Amino acid sequence: MRTITLFIIVVFAACAFAGEFSLTVYNQDISLVKQKEGFNFSKGTQEISLQGVPSRVDPTSVHFKPLKDANRIALLEQNYRYDLVSPSKIFERYLDHKIQLTTKGDKFYEGSLLSFNEGQIVIKNGGLSIVRVDEIRDYHFPELPEGLLTKPTLVWLIESDISGRRDCEVSYLTKGLNWHAEYVAVVDQEDKNLELSGWVSLDNNSGATYENARLKLIAGEVHLVEAYPARLADMEGLGRPSKAVPQFEERAFFEYHLYTMTRPTTLKDKETKQLSLFPAASTPVKKIYTFESRGYYPRARGEMDQKVAVTLEFTNASKQGLGIPLPQGKVRVYKADRDGSLEFVGEDRIDHTPKDEKVRVFVGNAFDIVGERTQKERKELAPKLIEETYEVKLRNHKEEKVEVVVVERFYRSRDWEIIESNYTYIKKDAWTVEFVIPVKPDGESTLEYKVRYRW
Repeated sequence: MRTITLFIIVVFAACAFAGEFSLTVYNQDISLVKQKEGFNFSKGTQEISLQGVPSRVDPTSVHFKPLKDANRIALLEQNYRYDLVSPSKIFERYLDHKIQLTTKGDKFYEGSLLSFNEGQIVIKNGGLSIVRVDEIRDYHFPELPEGLLTKPTLVWLIESDISGRRDCEVSYLTKGLNWHAEYVAVVDQEDKNLELSGWVSLDNNSGATYENARLKLIAGEVHLVEAYPARLADMEGLGRPSKAVPQFEERAFFEYHLYTMTRPTTLKDKETKQLSLFPAASTPVKKIYTFESRGYYPRARGEMDQKVAVTLEFTNASKQGLGIPLPQGKVRVYKADRDGSLEFVGEDRIDHTPKDEKVRVFVGNAFDIVGERTQKERKELAPKLIEETYEVKLRNHKEEKVEVVVVERFYRSRDWEIIESNYTYIKKDAWTVEFVIPVKPDGESTLEYKVRYRW
């Protein structure tokens, strides 16, 4: 196995990347990092450096602020250096410079590096030696070439009127830190109550580790001039938590919601961390059956027109057991079997939901309830005046009575009016109505209505 030996001499005016961190993470793959670092200043012009910043930092967002004597420290330049160490870059910098290498057969070479491509190395050592790369066991370079770094580094050129150590705050935006919420919902045997617990998943792919960071999460849609694509890494296998301690304090912040973690936490690079957002809370839930055909849109033969959707609905209200602003995220729904074990029954994604608003979670399609929609008649009464008659049959193969919400949508380009119906309806908007149809156990109900269009 080939090894590369480096003798590295790097002098920085700053301490290592081990300051005090504050992280504000948005769910749009962008985060604000603030860290407190101590720097040694001397009078005059000098460079100070901070090693180990995230590799995905936005260098145009960096802000440097001395916490004391700020008026005596002038910032002249700000640079982000990311020319990191790699074998190819070391070879590039050592062209025409002396190197040493040893082959697998323990043959030693020393001389000036002339070329390192096409799987071969050319060394000038009195004559010319061409050595195959796959035959080399060890390389030796006397030092790290100037300008190469082991970690991404921020460098400031400053003019100082003071000497001594001062604490400074460095802040910047970075990609690669993201968070999303997951929820575990457990419905009871009668589908009347639901136990909901919330979790936060933090993904750190920023290229840096943050030790003992003070963490804040922003829920909401912050406008960004450059689009930062959202990345949602689904965390499968979230089971029902036995107990969860509240770890976040929530409050409104500007037009968003801010969740502040009550204790420091460490986020390692290339790590996904899960934290409890709130402990399990119980709330009443309603199961809703919905049949929604494609209305006036043409349907392909064999299209799933008979499916009846199953939705769980609850109100995010304190008097209902919740009342917590819910960040967008995936809700996984489980139901307790008669033996007490939990079985997965479906999942859906919810949007940011304020308190006192309804939450609907689509979990799947009913097996024992089917719907069938048919256009029974179409008459052209006059130019730009027609009547259409529709029939919706609902069949319930369950052993209990159900109610099915039938959603009908009408032509947006025409004025419409329902002139006959054997069931009452609710007009939801300018083009949508809903009928609530009861269906007896192992029975069938038929909705029939007539609609008149003018245009």
